[in-house]
Amino acid sequence: MKIINDARCTGYHSPGHPERPARITSTLEKLRAQTELPIEWLTPSPAADEAILRAHTPEYIGRLRIPHDFDADTAYFPNIESLARLSAGAGLLALEQARTGETVFSLMRPPGHHAMRHEPMGFCYLNNIAIAVTNALATGTKRIAVFDFDVHHGNGTEDILRDVTGAAFYSIHEYPCYPGSGSANVGNYCFNYSVERFSSGDDYRTTLAKALDDLRQFKPELIAVSAGFDAYANDPLANSPLEAEDFHWIGAQLHAIGTPMFSLLEGGYSDDLSDLIFAYLKGINGK
Repeated sequence: MKIINDARCTGYHSPGHPERPARITSTLEKLRAQTELPIEWLTPSPAADEAILRAHTPEYIGRLRIPHDFDADTAYFPNIESLARLSAGAGLLALEQARTGETVFSLMRPPGHHAMRHEPMGFCYLNNIAIAVTNALATGTKRIAVFDFDVHHGNGTEDILRDVTGAAFYSIHEYPCYPGSGSANVGNYCFNYSVERFSSGDDYRTTLAKALDDLRQFKPELIAVSAGFDAYANDPLANSPLEAEDFHWIGAQLHAIGTPMFSLLEGGYSDDLSDLIFAYLKGINGK
């Protein structure tokens, strides 16, 4: 399989913030030490304005350059625009690779699925998945599905894609939970599957399976996955029950659909993140 990474993505942090460089460095260490999956490493190029502007506004790009925090969770850093462009560029490279039939995962930060068309938020500066999806549609794809299994609702992705012809969004998330949205479907092709806090693993899997069944009915040409690992039982930012074997199951279910697919890292803040990602990677590779 192919994994996209650029060491520069670890070049920002706030002391004590859960979205920390170790999310990437510990996973890199794990993946470089394992021998079960052959990996080819790819390096992204920064996303250009043309690609970003399919999901965001010119004013949005300008806001990334203003040295003022975006919200209490989303700090300004002097290099954050360039790092966000790298992460978005990784999504575009993942799209390109998936179109050739490759299994590909973007191991980059910052994440993206909370970034709205006009507003950065929730640790997210550019919406990597929405940028990739809108560019896929602009370059020939007719039907693309986003499968978002991060424990937090992908409100930014929904905001950007809700009126986009050819895109369908499936978000499975804990509710109530940050950012407080996602209790009902929106528009014609934004589908939300909320799971109550402290639900059992069986209940969570049942909801995931329902979303996967609905995604199959859409018959997409491509699947874009917002891969968040914070529904893990020991994640500090939520109250959900999943274990490593559940993330392997998610990956295996997506693999079984047989549709070209790419995955971008979103959340996941436990010290076990590298094990969870590895389990998912084995699943999407049919291992």
